[in-house]
Amino acid sequence: MSESSKAIRFFELADQREYAFCQHINKIAKFRPIMRYFQLASRLGDGWFWYALILAIPFLKRETGQGLALMMALTGLTCTLTYKILKRWLIRERPFISFPSISCGTPPLDRYSFPSGHTLHAACFQTILFMTMPKLALATAPFTLSVAASRVVLGLHYPSDVLAGAFIGGLMGYLSVTCFFSH
Repeated sequence: MSESSKAIRFFELADQREYAFCQHINKIAKFRPIMRYFQLASRLGDGWFWYALILAIPFLKRETGQGLALMMALTGLTCTLTYKILKRWLIRERPFISFPSISCGTPPLDRYSFPSGHTLHAACFQTILFMTMPKLALATAPFTLSVAASRVVLGLHYPSDVLAGAFIGGLMGYLSVTCFFSH
């Protein structure tokens, strides 16, 4: 059995275990104001919020902001490569594809589910901010949590996709700051 087919079998079992929770959370999206809120969080989590923040950091942190913004941009690109490789290698279908009773609240940016790229980026940038600009990190934390929650509420990810994305992104943010931005 190949590594890819082992991963597919593992995810099929995990999908069955997470299905009821996903279906329950997805029902929240039936209430229009909640759906719109999480659609907005998801859309901003496509990158727009983080791009704007990265562009603002040189003005918010005059002495080291340019270096911090550059590090965040490069780390963000590394995050994108990482999650794209993992998704193509691990091949986990999205909940709304595997289970027709789960509604898709917004079109996905790519085919596969594991890990959540939105959450990976949000956790990465949130970790970088906590390590370098803690006051700003506290202000952005609700957005980061909303992005992560939106992935399950909108039927795009399983909770384990979100947890994996948060772990990988947090680790990448931590390593980026400790390796390239520490004084």
